[in-house]
Amino acid sequence: MSKQRPDGIREYHEPAGGWGALKALAVALKDQQLVVNGVPTLLKQNQPDGFDCPGCAWPDPKHTSAFEFCENGAKAVTWESTAKRVGPDFFANHTVSDLWEKSDYWLENQGRLTHPLRYNAASDKFEVVSWQDAFDDIAQRLNALDDPNQAEFYTSGRASNESAFLYQLFARQFGTNNFPDCSNMCHEPTSVGLPRSIGIGKGTVSLEDFDKAELIISIGHNPGTNHPRMMTPLREASRRGARIIAINPLRERALEKFEAPQAPIEMATASSTPIASDYFQVKVGGDAAALKGICKALIEMDRAARQADTAPILDHTFIAGHTAGFEAFVADLDATDWSSIERSSGLTKFDLERIASAYAASEATILAYGMGLTQHVTGTRNVQLAANLLLLKGNIGKPGAGICPVRGHSNVQGDRTVGITERPSAAFLDRLRDVFGFEPPREFGHSVVESIAAMRDGKSKAVICLGGNLAMAASDPQACFKGFRQLDLAVHLATKLNRTHLLANKTSYILPVLGRTDNDIQFSGRQSVTVEDSMSMVHASRGFLNPPSEQVRSEPWIIAGIAKATLGAKSVVDWDALAGNYDLIRNGIEAVFPEFEAYNDRIRKPGGFQLPNSAAMRIWNTPTGKANFSVFAGVEEDALTSDPTVLRLSSLRAHDQYNTTIYGLDDRYRGVFGRRDVLFLSTKVMDRLGFAEGDLVDVATALEHARADRVIQRLTVVEYNLPDGSCASYYPEIQPLVALEHRDPDCLTPSYKSIPVKITRASDAITADRAIARDGVVGLPALNLYPKQ
Repeated sequence: MSKQRPDGIREYHEPAGGWGALKALAVALKDQQLVVNGVPTLLKQNQPDGFDCPGCAWPDPKHTSAFEFCENGAKAVTWESTAKRVGPDFFANHTVSDLWEKSDYWLENQGRLTHPLRYNAASDKFEVVSWQDAFDDIAQRLNALDDPNQAEFYTSGRASNESAFLYQLFARQFGTNNFPDCSNMCHEPTSVGLPRSIGIGKGTVSLEDFDKAELIISIGHNPGTNHPRMMTPLREASRRGARIIAINPLRERALEKFEAPQAPIEMATASSTPIASDYFQVKVGGDAAALKGICKALIEMDRAARQADTAPILDHTFIAGHTAGFEAFVADLDATDWSSIERSSGLTKFDLERIASAYAASEATILAYGMGLTQHVTGTRNVQLAANLLLLKGNIGKPGAGICPVRGHSNVQGDRTVGITERPSAAFLDRLRDVFGFEPPREFGHSVVESIAAMRDGKSKAVICLGGNLAMAASDPQACFKGFRQLDLAVHLATKLNRTHLLANKTSYILPVLGRTDNDIQFSGRQSVTVEDSMSMVHASRGFLNPPSEQVRSEPWIIAGIAKATLGAKSVVDWDALAGNYDLIRNGIEAVFPEFEAYNDRIRKPGGFQLPNSAAMRIWNTPTGKANFSVFAGVEEDALTSDPTVLRLSSLRAHDQYNTTIYGLDDRYRGVFGRRDVLFLSTKVMDRLGFAEGDLVDVATALEHARADRVIQRLTVVEYNLPDGSCASYYPEIQPLVALEHRDPDCLTPSYKSIPVKITRASDAITADRAIARDGVVGLPALNLYPKQ
C-alpha cells in the first residue's frame, strides 16, 4: 500500500518535454486569453524576421525550424503578449496597501501596464500622469541630489543593447558609475573569474561545437526548466553517441530523459532520449571540492602514464605553450587530501576518478555550467577551477571543446558588452569621452548588494530600474524593503506590475514599456533592437503586435526623455534623434566598441553576427599573456561544513517560473502541484533529524553574523533524492535567509545556492509574515518590520 503524501505532492514519471510541455503551453495560452492569437505570435519567436525570446539567452540555430521555441520560452511570450490589461481603473480600485497583500503570482498575472503612473501618498494609489510631467519631475528630483552617486541605475538582462547603451550614456553624463545589474546576482563569477583565467568573461563555444563534442560535462544547472532549448543539442549529442556527464545535487528529469515536442516519432511512440550517461550528485556547496578531485585524479593518472612510458593524459604541449601557473596548481592538488575532497564534495574518490577517466578519453570536451556553480561564496573560484579542468587537456580554442556558461536572461551578456558595468575600464571611458564629448566619471560604482546597502543606510536617495523586480530578486529583502521605502525617488520601467513597484516612497513612478513582442514605431519608422546570446551572437529582434495602449513607450524613448529633461544644455547628445532612429544608437555603439564594426549592416542579415572571442582563438588577454591556472587552497566553503546539524540549502526555480516571475504554481518534474511552500529533504536527512514527509518545519540561517529574524516558518517537508547534508527550496521565497554579507568576496554575488541553515520543528508561535503562502510569495520576514504606507 502506497503511503499518503502531502497535499499537492505526487510522483511524475513522464520525461521532460513531451505531451506535458504541449499541455502546459495550451494552458498558458488559455490563461492569458490568447487561444486565437497566441500561436501566430509563437511562430514569430526566435525567427530571423521575428522577435527574440524574452526568456533565456540560448542561441538560435542557423537553420531555424517553424517551431523555434521551448515550453518556458512560450510561457514568457504568452505572459508578455497577454490580452489582460492593468489600466487606470485597476489602480483606482486598489490601494498599494491592498495590492501588497496579494501574491506575486497574482500581481503579475493581472496583465500589461497601460499608462505612466505616479504614486499619491494621500490616497495610497498610483495615478495616471503625463509623460512630460513625469520626465520633468524625475529630472528635478535627480538634479536635487547632493551627489550623482546618490542615484542607482539598475538594469535587467531583458534590456536590449540599444536601451542599455543609451541608459549608461545618460547615467555617466549624469555623473555616476552606479550600475547594479542582474548579472551581479547570477554570472558575475563568470565575468570576474574567466578574464583572470582566459582573458575574456564569456564562453568560448558555439552551437556547432556541440555537434563535434565527444564529452559534455553539465554542472550546476537544470536546462529542462531554466534554458530548455539547450535540450535540443543535448538530445542530438546523446543520439549520436556523445557522452554526457551531469554533476548536480538534485536529480533533474531533463538531465535523465527528454522527449522532444518537435520530434513526431518520439511523440507518437511515447519514447524518449536518455540524456546523462552518468549522473553524480554532488553536495550543495561541494563543487570546488569535486572539481579539484577530478583535476587531482587526472594529475595522478598522467603521472602513472608517464611512469609506464605510455601516452600522457594531459596536453603538455598546450600547457607549456599557452598557460602559466601549472606547477603551483599541481602543488596545491598534491597538498589536498582525498578525505577532505570526499567529505566536502559528497562524492567518492572512485566517482571522481570515473569522471576523470571519461574526460581523459575525450579529445573534445565542453563544460557547461549555470548558477549552481556561480551562486556560492566560492563562485568565482568554482568558475576558475572549471577553466583549470579544461586547460589540463587543451580544451579551449579547438573544435568541439570549450567552456559554456549558460546565461539565464535573454540579454544579460549583451548589456554588459555595451557598457553596463559598475567597474568600467579606462579605455572604454576614454572612447566614450571622445565619441560623445563629455568626461565620464572614473571611480567605480555600486553592484547590486552595494546599492542595496547604500539605500538601506540612507546613502543613496534615488533609483531607476530598467526592468526587473530588484527587491525580490536580490538577497536580503529585509534590507531591500527598508532601502526602497526611504528613497526620495524610485522610477520603474516595466511591462507588468510587481512587488518592487509597491515599495512606495516619497516619489514613485511606474512607466509602461514595450515588450519584445510589441511593434515599435518611431518617427523614422519601424524599429528593431538587438541582443547578444550566451555564445556572443548578436542578432536583431522585431516585434509585431499592437502595444497594450497608445501610452506605452519604448525603453530608448523613455530613457532619452528622462536624459533630455535631466541633463538639458549640459549634454550635446541629440536625445530626440537617438530615440527616433535606433540605427543612430547602433552607430554610437560601433564608434565606442570597435568589435561592432558595420553593426547596422550585419544585424540586417539573418542570424546576425558573432562578436570576436579572443580565448576561442587562443589569444590570452591576461597580464601574463597566457591562460592562467588558478589555485584555490582548500575545498570547503567555511567551518560550518563540519557541523552535522547544519544543512546547505540551495534555492531552486520551479518549472512554472522564470526568475522572480511565477507563471503558475506547479513544478511538475519534481512532483509539486499547486504550491510552493515546501522544503526538499532526503530520507537519510529526515531520519537523522527526526522528521517525516509532511512535517511542518522552520528554517533558520546558521550564519553567526545574520540577524535573529532570518527564519522561514512552516515549510512542508517533501522527500526528494538529495545528497546527505543538502536541502532545497524555492526562490525567491527563501531570500530572507540570505544576508547581504553572505556573498562571494571576489565578485559580491549572493550565495543563493549554498545557504547554511538549521531546521527545527515548526514553532507553535506563528509569525504570519514569516510563513510562505502556498499560492506565491506573500510571507516575507520584513513585512512587520517596515510597516506599509
